Amino acid sequence: MSILFIITAINSLVLFLLTFLLAVAIRNNGIVDIVWGIGFVLIALTASLFAYPSFAGQLILVYVIIWGLRLAWHIGKRNLGKPEDFRYATWRKDWGKSWLIRSFFQIFVLQWLLMQLVAIPIVMGITGQFLIPTWMQYLGMFIWLIGFFFEAVGDYQLEVFKRKPSSKGKLMTTGLWSLTRHPNYFGEATLWWGVAILAYGTSQNLLVFLGPLTINFLLLYVSGIPMLEKKYQSRADWRVYAKKTSAFFPLPPKR
Repeated sequence: MSILFIITAINSLVLFLLTFLLAVAIRNNGIVDIVWGIGFVLIALTASLFAYPSFAGQLILVYVIIWGLRLAWHIGKRNLGKPEDFRYATWRKDWGKSWLIRSFFQIFVLQWLLMQLVAIPIVMGITGQFLIPTWMQYLGMFIWLIGFFFEAVGDYQLEVFKRKPSSKGKLMTTGLWSLTRHPNYFGEATLWWGVAILAYGTSQNLLVFLGPLTINFLLLYVSGIPMLEKKYQSRADWRVYAKKTSAFFPLPPKR
């Protein structure tokens, strides 16, 4: 198992190093967001080559491939050909002459390290050979489907909203966005709990829950909600929206 973690880590590191070189060439660190999903797909496929996955392990493999490719496609379609994402553009400006070295370590290496933590349930789940209880399998499947629904549908609703000329300068506050200010982040956090439950059933190892704990912490307290909402805090319409709409967990809007 430890050797497999080393192999998957090396594979994903090569992917991130190549992405860094491309980012330097095109002066756009935002492409790392596209590679985020692809990296997990690479890890899942690599793990599957060294095991005979159980049905739950096969589910994890399929789920990760579906999620990772959809996310990469969505972000790529949204970002390619456009200016660098505001987060990376701000860092580029703030870091000045140290931009290159700080980009390498604080964006690419850091995301690669975090990926290794989040991917723990993928490797353990795909290679685990314990017989998962039926109720646990259905629970993991159900939670993953809920999470994927919120992430995919939330992204789609926002994409459709932004395409409308009448939406320019306005906030998305309908559909899933009326239940939570971040349906895509809620979905992302939730689906990893589904993967971890399936992984625990096949591996019987509590370390699998480091994956969802890591991604939940990042989205709730680091690079997800806090960073995005800071961008809108000065807007009056945002403050009205935030007052009546749940920040994360879907709830009926307040009156």
